[in-house]
Amino acid sequence: MSRISTRRVVVALDCPDARELADFYAAMLGWRVRSDPAYPDWVDVLPPKGESEAVALGFQTVPDFRSPTWPDGPVPPQLHLDFYVESIADSEPAVLAAGARRHEHQPSPDGRFVVYLDPVGHPFCLCEE
Repeated sequence: MSRISTRRVVVALDCPDARELADFYAAMLGWRVRSDPAYPDWVDVLPPKGESEAVALGFQTVPDFRSPTWPDGPVPPQLHLDFYVESIADSEPAVLAAGARRHEHQPSPDGRFVVYLDPVGHPFCLCEE
C-alpha cells in the first residue's frame, strides 16, 4: 500500500474569530502566531522558532459557529486536543491564565487527565502518562 509523505500535520479548529482563538493557544503553549493578509479567516499557531514544526494548530473563522456541548447536547465536538505535560498541577495555572476554564465534567477516575474548555468551548485535556 502506498502512503503520503507529510512535512507537517495541522489540526484545524473552527471558531468565531480565528485570531482571538489563535492568540489563546499561542499564549497557553508559548508558541507563535502566523497569519497571511490574503487569508483573513485563517491563522496558524506554530512552535517556537528552532523547534520542530511537524505539528501545528490552525484556526478558521466560521460564520454561525456553535460551541460544542460536551459531554451531552446537540453540538458534539468533532475532535479534541490532548496536551501531554509533566505535571497537570504545574501546568494548570498557565492554562487558566490564558483564558481556559476547567470543565465541570471530569471523567478521569485517577486524575491522569483533566478536561478544560478553550474560550469558545472546544474541550481539550492536559494529560500525564
